[in-house]
Amino acid sequence: MTNLVNSFKKISVIIALGFAITLTGCSSNVEYVTDDNADDAISFGLDSQDFERAAQESLNSLLASNALNKPGGGRYVVAIGKVVNDTTMRIDTDMLIKKIRIGMLQSGKAVITTAIAGNSNNVDDLIYDVRELRGNDEFKQDTIAGKGTLYAPDFSLTGKILQRIARTGKNKQLVEYYLQLTLTDIKSGLAYWENESTVRKLGSNKSTAW
Repeated sequence: MTNLVNSFKKISVIIALGFAITLTGCSSNVEYVTDDNADDAISFGLDSQDFERAAQESLNSLLASNALNKPGGGRYVVAIGKVVNDTTMRIDTDMLIKKIRIGMLQSGKAVITTAIAGNSNNVDDLIYDVRELRGNDEFKQDTIAGKGTLYAPDFSLTGKILQRIARTGKNKQLVEYYLQLTLTDIKSGLAYWENESTVRKLGSNKSTAW
């Protein structure tokens, strides 16, 4: 009976050691973020700083191109078209484009229409809901927008976010994100401005980029 108990203990120790080794092997490439290394922590994903930098770079390029300089002064009307996320990540493209929209408005060179857009999230439904109140006796009709008051856009802003993964060495991989934007003249169909901003992330090739 004693030999049986001792054998069982030895088996238990072996199993425990094997389990510990397995856990160690699985977590050998994982480093927890602490107060000491938080500033050095790098994620393969896009964070708020990446959005800020890519959006600002695109905005600077757009304003420097003079594409929004309207002859005789005034502002162009810009509609936000589709911005396609062609990466392995879930990216809030509206958050990225929002920063560019704000910059265009603050520049005094453009206004953004929310009456029409490539993504329904950028359309203000109240514009049309209020117009359905025409003929409703509960509302003063002279306060309701009449027909022919909406402005059609002069330009559309469309884009795409791409991802490229490349190995740079034995234990490293480089993940690159490309923000490509195009400003198109609605009437002529001609692109007046294009830009590509790049965000690069370097890390272990055993890490995932999503």
